Amino acid sequence: MERVTILIDGMSCGHCAAAVRRALGAVPGVTVEQVELGSATLAYDAGAVSLDRIRAAVRAEGYVPRDDAGAPGAR
Repeated sequence: MERVTILIDGMSCGHCAAAVRRALGAVPGVTVEQVELGSATLAYDAGAVSLDRIRAAVRAEGYVPRDDAGAPGAR
C-alpha cells in the first residue's frame, strides 16, 4: 500500500469533506485515512488503482485535486 496526501481546491465545509470521503471510499483499493478542508490522506493499492483514477473520483464530486500534490508521502 502506498500512502498519499492529495491537496484539493474547492472544499469549504464539512459537507465538502464528507462528499470527498465518500467518493474516495468508493474507489476499490483505496482506504481513506483523513479528509480535511483542502486535503485528503489515503492509502491505496498501486496495483489496483492509479492516482489518476483517485483524482478523477475527486473531480467527479466537483472538487479540484492539485496536480502538484499526490507524490507518495507528500504532505
